[in-house]
Amino acid sequence: MAKSDSFFIRAKVDWNGTTYAQNNIDLGAYVDALGKSVLRIHRVEVVYDSPLDVPAVTGGQNHQASFQLTTQSQASLVNVTDKSVISSGTLYMSADATGATSVMSERINVGPQAWTNGYLVGVEQIYLGVDQTMTICSTECSVVLECTVETLSSSAAMALALSQQ
Repeated sequence: MAKSDSFFIRAKVDWNGTTYAQNNIDLGAYVDALGKSVLRIHRVEVVYDSPLDVPAVTGGQNHQASFQLTTQSQASLVNVTDKSVISSGTLYMSADATGATSVMSERINVGPQAWTNGYLVGVEQIYLGVDQTMTICSTECSVVLECTVETLSSSAAMALALSQQ
């Protein structure tokens, strides 16, 4: 299996804080199942950006913003048992009674960096989606993917692509 040097793909999705939002990431320059070229994602890094340094959470409440990276378009967040999930994660915030942020944590629930060989992608588009539990601000979620391009046999590349559609 031929490998390339690693490179980075960057993408973002803006959302209004009230509804699920999604953007596609075009991988057509790297993935061609008929041409036997596939993409291996080795690592996903996520940033939740906001117009505020720390999004405001109402006193005594919790907030959660979640992202997902999938091989199929989605209408909402899906569970990691969905075969299209490449990576997902959550930013969690909690405020004390005065409204001061008391807990803020971020975690990747599942990601290519947890696997021995990353995550192999055979489709020409993947999707970055984001949603949150309550409206605290309009914001964006950005990802940086560390990737390599590899060559598979034509039958293996096509089987991979079909399994991810």
